[in-house]
Amino acid sequence: MLTPHIFFLNGVIMRLLLNKDLMAGYKSPSQKIRVLTEDWVNNEVFCPSCGANINRYEHNRPVADFYCPICKEDYELKGKGGGFGGKIVDGAFKTAIERLKSNLNPNLFLLNYSPQNYEVLSFCVIPKYFFVPQVIEKRKPLSMTARRAGWVGCNIILEDIPQTGRIFYVKDRVILPHETVLEGWQKTLFLKEEPKVKERGWTIDIMNCIERLGKKEFSLTEVYNFENELQRKHPHNLHIRDKIRQQLQILRDSSYLEFLGRGRYRRV
Repeated sequence: MLTPHIFFLNGVIMRLLLNKDLMAGYKSPSQKIRVLTEDWVNNEVFCPSCGANINRYEHNRPVADFYCPICKEDYELKGKGGGFGGKIVDGAFKTAIERLKSNLNPNLFLLNYSPQNYEVLSFCVIPKYFFVPQVIEKRKPLSMTARRAGWVGCNIILEDIPQTGRIFYVKDRVILPHETVLEGWQKTLFLKEEPKVKERGWTIDIMNCIERLGKKEFSLTEVYNFENELQRKHPHNLHIRDKIRQQLQILRDSSYLEFLGRGRYRRV
């Protein structure tokens, strides 16, 4: 019989409790959580790209925390008690933007746990190609009295990333099937093929608009309703409706949408 907080799915046991014994010897709360969450990911999580076991990098690596030895994908981990909210505190703004331009940014693991019993509440991965400049928010420079005076950090605006860009392994304490995770990764892999960050940002904007409609089938006219909003986000583009149609065609050709005819679409 399985003990509480241990679940059996697809022939694999996944434990949702973090190993609190690992906290012994650490004084800093952030160090304790880092050790607990990294240990859980190292033991319980597989690569969403190919399904292989992932490995942990040596500590203090500046770019990533984990990597897949098979498909070579990198992963950064952020853990937090409770929910993340609409924004995630990240590192230096300049570094974040440089990573986006060079395509060296890692995929992002997000782990929410209960501060009361250290149980994993949700765990998801956001593929790196969803990180475009418009989801990176520049923070105010640190004051001149701070130890790192003038340093400029950034936030990741999580609410600007489409729901399809958040691929869950665990959601509200429910473990999703192995195949669901792999299929979720494959569904948006077409974004990786677009080398231009600006164009990828446009596609992500339209994906967000479609999700906000909140229904399976929709019309071109309904997406046109976001024209003013998109114009504010892209003030130098004078042909917003043309761009909307172009992006809907990209999503259709990538099997993200199905074209029903007469200006109507269905989310696949």
